[in-house]
Formats: sequence, C-alpha cells, structure tokens
Amino acid sequence: MLRNGEIVDKQIFPSPNPSIKLSIVTYISEGLKVKGMLAEPVQEGVYDGFLYLRGGIKNVGMVRAGRIIQFASKGFIVMAPFYRGNLGGEGNEDFAGNDRFDAVNAFYLLMKHPQVNPDRIHVFGFSRGGVMALLTGVICSNVRSVVSWGGVSDMFLTYEERKDLRRMMKRVIGGTPKKYPDRYKWRTPLYYLEKMQAPVLIIHGGKDENVSIEHAYRLERRLKELGKQVDSWYFQHFSHHFPPRHNRMVLERMIKWMKN
Repeated sequence: MLRNGEIVDKQIFPSPNPSIKLSIVTYISEGLKVKGMLAEPVQEGVYDGFLYLRGGIKNVGMVRAGRIIQFASKGFIVMAPFYRGNLGGEGNEDFAGNDRFDAVNAFYLLMKHPQVNPDRIHVFGFSRGGVMALLTGVICSNVRSVVSWGGVSDMFLTYEERKDLRRMMKRVIGGTPKKYPDRYKWRTPLYYLEKMQAPVLIIHGGKDENVSIEHAYRLERRLKELGKQVDSWYFQHFSHHFPPRHNRMVLERMIKWMKN
C-alpha cells in the first residue's frame, strides 16, 4: 500500500546550477500519482524544507526551474508540485479543491526527506498558490511559516473580479458562487484560519490586477481578528509581477523573515 507523500519515481532534470540537483518526482496524493519538481543542494547537510506552490492553472503559471533554484540556493530543499492532472500526473486539477491535498502531501514528502528538518518546513504560495499555501497551513499544524505573495485568499472575490476566469471556475467548481456558495466557501481559507498555527507573511502589490490587494487586506484583517501572527509588506507601486531587482530584494528579505 503506497502512502501519501511517498516518492514512486524520480528522474534527473538538467540543472543550470552545479550546486543544486533537480529532479522530476512522482509522488502519491490521495491514491493519485502526481508530479512535481524537487531541488536539493548537492552539499550534504540538514536543511529547512520549502514547499513552493505555483499560481495559475494547467500550463499557465507552471513551475519554472530557475525560480526553484533561486530558493534552493538559499539553503532550502524545495518541493514544487505541478498539481494533479498536469505534465503526466493523474487526476484533474481542481483550483483549490481536492488538489489542495497535492500540496499537503508534498509537505509530507518534505517531512520524510532524510535531509530536511521536519520542524522547519516553510510554505510559499504565489497568486493562486496563495490559497493553496493558506489551506496547507490550516491542514498541517506543524508548518513553520506561510508566505502568500500576490496571493488569492477569497474565491468569491476572484470570481467577482476576474471575468476572464469565470468560465474556467464554473467548469472546474461546477457553477457560480450564487448557485454553489458552499463549494466556494470550502475553497476560501478565510473561513478556516482559526486552525492556522504558523506565522503568516503577506506580500502584495497595490497595482495588482490579477489578484487585487483586497485579497491581502481581507486576509490580514481576519488573521488579526483571530489574534494570529501576521506581517504584511505592501508595495503600492507594483503590480502582480515585481520588477526583477525589487523581486530579488523582497525575496532576500522574505528568506530572512522565514529563517527567523
């Protein structure tokens, strides 16, 4: 019987950085074989784990080796699930539905990794990955920290704001928020943050048109109401993708925040 988070296949992937090993792994998530990218520093040692949760859906926002290496080179073992139904993985992607368990089981994969300190696994989500990161923090009580960068926190708001995503959301979720409010509520972590144990960092651009800053404000407000530990860094002049130089600077600062 294969267990959740167990690696069943590992293929070497060419790495542009000689100090980081990259692999495409197939792991078990609720009975499905799901694929993801694993980045491991070549140097022996025990590292913090880093769960990288991508944005988008299907091929939009797919995991990029360069981004994964960026984090691994800072002293992390990084796991980045592609989510079910992508790049040869079984099942169908579910936009923060059952595919949340692909994130949770990737977290368990890191916990079982012989070079990862199981008490120091950080969860990072960008864009749609923000909702995945928050749901993972709600489900897994031993997450060390959660970062939501340009992240979705409210699926009702996403439906309202993103007219271009409505067709996809109706197809994947089964209908509109009006028709199936429970399905949208189940996908909205704001309703479950009582269970969040980890400190949360919110990073958001004020000019973000993909995920409005209102998502960040609602998340911060709810965490504060519940007395949870939360820090927010707002950059009013930036959109969804920060300029490269600022991206690197914010990333450095974020990693310091995580490691502390």
